[in-house]
Amino acid sequence: MPRSAAEDVDGYLAEIAEPDRLTVLVRLRELCRTELHGFEEVMAYGVPAYRRPGGEPEIAFALRQQYISFCLMRPDVREVFEERLAGQDVGEGCLRFRRTENVDYGLVRDLLRATARRPGEAC
Repeated sequence: MPRSAAEDVDGYLAEIAEPDRLTVLVRLRELCRTELHGFEEVMAYGVPAYRRPGGEPEIAFALRQQYISFCLMRPDVREVFEERLAGQDVGEGCLRFRRTENVDYGLVRDLLRATARRPGEAC
């Protein structure tokens, strides 16, 4: 899916035609909203993103043609989780889930909690 022109995350999700992939995106959104206390939910670069008020996005997710991406834009958090991320399909700071049944929601939750725990530089 190319960058969306949706004005908000509800609009973004409404564009998703594949039920199994929509289910994953809705679950990722729920995790973000639950774990990222005090963060703003915004559309950034055509995808759902989460940032501290007035800050740069630290988390984003998106539907791509061949996978779902979960982007962690905090190098400090990625470094802490280096061992757990080693077995994952990771590129340019994004986890790529090529099959909906392979989404590791526990890992995503832990990454979100680590991100929320303290501010850091987003790349």
